[in-house]
Amino acid sequence: MILRRVAVISYGMTKVDKHWNKSLRSLFGEAALNAINKVKNPKIDAIIVGNMCASDLSDQNNIGAIVADELGLTPITAYRVEAACGSGGAALLTGFSLVSSGVYNVVMVGGVEKLTDNIGKMTSFSLGKAADAEYELFYGATFASLNALLMNRYMYVYKTPREAFADFAVLMHKNGAKNPYAQLPFEINREIALNSEYIADPIRLYDCAPIGDGAAVIILCSLEEASKYTDSFVEIIGISGASDTINIASRDDLLSLKATVTAANNAYKMAKVTPKDIDVAEIHDTFTITAAISLEDLGFCERGKFDKFLYEGAFEPGGIVAINPSGGLKSRGHPVGATGVYQAAEITMQLLGEAGKMQIPNAEIGLTHNMGGVGSSVYVSIMKRVK
Repeated sequence: MILRRVAVISYGMTKVDKHWNKSLRSLFGEAALNAINKVKNPKIDAIIVGNMCASDLSDQNNIGAIVADELGLTPITAYRVEAACGSGGAALLTGFSLVSSGVYNVVMVGGVEKLTDNIGKMTSFSLGKAADAEYELFYGATFASLNALLMNRYMYVYKTPREAFADFAVLMHKNGAKNPYAQLPFEINREIALNSEYIADPIRLYDCAPIGDGAAVIILCSLEEASKYTDSFVEIIGISGASDTINIASRDDLLSLKATVTAANNAYKMAKVTPKDIDVAEIHDTFTITAAISLEDLGFCERGKFDKFLYEGAFEPGGIVAINPSGGLKSRGHPVGATGVYQAAEITMQLLGEAGKMQIPNAEIGLTHNMGGVGSSVYVSIMKRVK
């Protein structure tokens, strides 16, 4: 039961990059101060942190206490939420629940991740733990190889040309080139994408999101009290999470992610909107095939026709819905446990008209879609501009 409506009153981010000279706590602190300094002295009651890999790659657990201490906010409650790459979205749902239920008045929701301090093999194994260890990881499966199975199946069933996936990557890099927080802020063309090295056939390098470090923060409070802290804010009008089997062999349909469909339908129902009402969306495009299936499961295009809609301009400004003006995971970057909070911060920027060169004109309703595993944990939120 929702007892109080919830507003996002501020946001802060760091650029996604290889931050070898910054720690988990300093990255989070930078993003948090960016958010705090935008509003009028909010008394933070709790911090919820999305993080996946700190225990493996930074030898650090108890992230909540680490960041509370960094910000001088002890003894408030602060803890970590983990749902693989969906950790940020799970943190947002937790923060929303704490405010809407009245347990706390002002909650900081953040995400932080450092993925580049270790050698690639260790990072890949840590990320692979979001798959089913007993049935997938121990037999050598990686996230690239699991998504390659989906991409091969998609192209076989729908006769989709390989070039369509490359062209989606081209669009993401075109968007990301305008984003000052992006890890890969440059444009590419179809030939570059198609001729990049194989990662797991048919997935090539430019079908994949990069590995990076970063932190993002948003601040939530009840809608009734939002005007105390700022003159401009947005409301979270719909939010939901859902799960599916971790191992993809147990699923009835490889070309639809049941958790995305469930979370999206529940969020649309709660917000009393349909996919046609969404002006801008930040979706979880870890791989180009993930984007294709997610666009269909979110209701933005018909199944098997993602390429047709792509070439009609449906996902660009002025189309059906502007997809990932940030460049998405593909170009902005994917600091896994922080990604869902980056998405929430980016949609807040869009709805407040503060997105600069990325701005989608007259955006009033936005959506975030954050995923853990191959769609085994999914979180969808819908936000609306208030003032």
